[in-house]
Amino acid sequence: MNIPFTTEQFFDVIAIYNIAVFPIQILMVLAGIVCVIFLHSEKSYKDKIIGSYIGILWLWIGIVYHLIFFTSINTAAYLFGILFILQGLLVLFATVRGEKLKFKFDANVMGYVAYFILVFAIIIYPILLYFFENSIFTTITLGLPCPSSILTFGIFILSTKRFPKYLLIIPSLWTIIGTSAAFNFGVYPDYMMLITAIVAVVYLFSRKKEEG
Repeated sequence: MNIPFTTEQFFDVIAIYNIAVFPIQILMVLAGIVCVIFLHSEKSYKDKIIGSYIGILWLWIGIVYHLIFFTSINTAAYLFGILFILQGLLVLFATVRGEKLKFKFDANVMGYVAYFILVFAIIIYPILLYFFENSIFTTITLGLPCPSSILTFGIFILSTKRFPKYLLIIPSLWTIIGTSAAFNFGVYPDYMMLITAIVAVVYLFSRKKEEG
């Protein structure tokens, strides 16, 4: 994949973004932790909170990161922004109007796999990026595409059987794009995005046969 910008330009944009939106990224991480806690709740509104968080996360990335910041070095970010916005709207619709998104943690193999994915996205990913880049300013956290995609796949794995599988299309497309860039830039934690995408897609599509 031909990347139209350098590694230095990419991380410069990350640094500019992090400085400009601070402390939003901290609030997003805290909100992600709250959503994980809500997975264990029996409250009737927990599904709307979790689904709304994922939808808003994708809208934020599409509007703020892609359209405002990333377009400065990559014109393809306009398309990425539209796709992320569309994904955010689809998740919000399924959460608020469609009432199809419901989540629950079950103490089984896939439940624990999903839990590890969530912990990786929220905590392990930014820690690894910090040590790789040795700078807090270029640390990638929730609110940026790759860890947010990893979190999304983890949350989707914990969905109920009525999960609308069209919600996997855009995150899977981004996984292909993001993993290609990771290979060029040496952002090794991004490879987890490919693993989680494969696990989520295979599991969510095979689960229908098991329940059918």
